[in-house]
Amino acid sequence: MTAFLAILSRDLKLGLRQGGDLLTLVLFFVIVGVLLPFAVGPDRPLLSQLAPAIIWVAALLAQLLSHDRLFRSDFEDGSLALFRQASLSLDGLVFAKLIAHWLLTGLPLVVAMPVLALVLGLSADGFWLAVMTLLAGTPALTAFGAIGAAVTVGLKRGGLVAPVIVLPMSLPVLIFGTGAFDPARVGAASQALLLLAALSLVSMALAPFAAALALRISGE
Repeated sequence: MTAFLAILSRDLKLGLRQGGDLLTLVLFFVIVGVLLPFAVGPDRPLLSQLAPAIIWVAALLAQLLSHDRLFRSDFEDGSLALFRQASLSLDGLVFAKLIAHWLLTGLPLVVAMPVLALVLGLSADGFWLAVMTLLAGTPALTAFGAIGAAVTVGLKRGGLVAPVIVLPMSLPVLIFGTGAFDPARVGAASQALLLLAALSLVSMALAPFAAALALRISGE
């Protein structure tokens, strides 16, 4: 547990020191969410219908910006090779890095939601629903991104290949995330939110093993 907390603390401190990356992530999320309504036009009813899709597309694209640096810096400076000799298993190491990565990339998107809520004209209920869906779904995006980052960590252009791996896996997150916004089907919306949370729990539980396996293969 001490080693796990040490890795978690280390990644959080490194991420906070690179404040520009965190700011870029949030700004990209907000900019994508702000630009798409301009393409839709002043049609408020249409904009309210497209708001869930806009929010989740912006969240997915913003998350894709940050996945490549999850393991690459540790791989390039040899830290991953040293971590294999530590008391903490590689699976536990990946899980600690996943939690730190979500706190640095997923949680800031939730904090930035009030800006998009104003632009998209969301009601109070719509705003809180957006917050809940992001809280429930962004861990799954982080988990899928970790798998893509681990598979491509040894490639010179891995940052270009990883999105090709991550995007197909992220489709269920987008489907359930947008489905949870449907106010006309309260029961179905709540089921979509529960499925989204279940998907995040399962992916966060299984992703460390898949990513650790990919890291072992890349290190051989």
